[in-house]
Amino acid sequence: MSQSLNPSSTIRILLVDDHPLVLEGISARLESEPGITVVGQANNGQQALEQAAELKPDVVLMDISMPVMNGLEAAEHFRNDQPNVRVLILSMHENREYIVKMIQSGAAGYVLKDVSSDELIRAIQTVAQGGTYFSAGASEALFSEFAQPEAQEKADTGLTKREETVLKLLAEGQCNKEVARTLDISVRTVETHRQNIKQKLNIQTAAGLTKYALEHNLISL
Repeated sequence: MSQSLNPSSTIRILLVDDHPLVLEGISARLESEPGITVVGQANNGQQALEQAAELKPDVVLMDISMPVMNGLEAAEHFRNDQPNVRVLILSMHENREYIVKMIQSGAAGYVLKDVSSDELIRAIQTVAQGGTYFSAGASEALFSEFAQPEAQEKADTGLTKREETVLKLLAEGQCNKEVARTLDISVRTVETHRQNIKQKLNIQTAAGLTKYALEHNLISL
């Protein structure tokens, strides 16, 4: 059973991501925050488990998509073998399936990579104190289907509600920057959505995406 941290204690963080630049950037920001110290960095879930056993972090801030052992598998191991460690997921994936699986695997929170550094620090502090934290985008993905039962009927498109919104805006002629501004997300997140949409629909051209949007009543002439 996990234990919450004493409010006066320094939060010990283990960072886990397979992108060195991401690790360096997050580490630099967190190290400048009073009350937080980065005790280690790992590039995959297996390294994270080994380092955590030795370094005894309070919170593991971990990506999902990694080689050797991904975040989902690692979270399950942490839950079973190191239950006092709080796992906070930091990912670009915002579809409900990922988030639900991570919750089931014992993660204490799920934050999208387009959040501000201040929000990330709030998330770390919250889970370190024994709470749970989901960023706005993660919460939207997690709960939108419960609020709108008809979403189940639309699931055969294979797209999340956010992906349908991005597709609609792209089909209406907005560029990535305009979509990012409209939805108040980063251009990189829009690009990720765009690639996911193309992959899910197996459509590689802008004209093909527009045709799909018309056929599925996402836009009208």
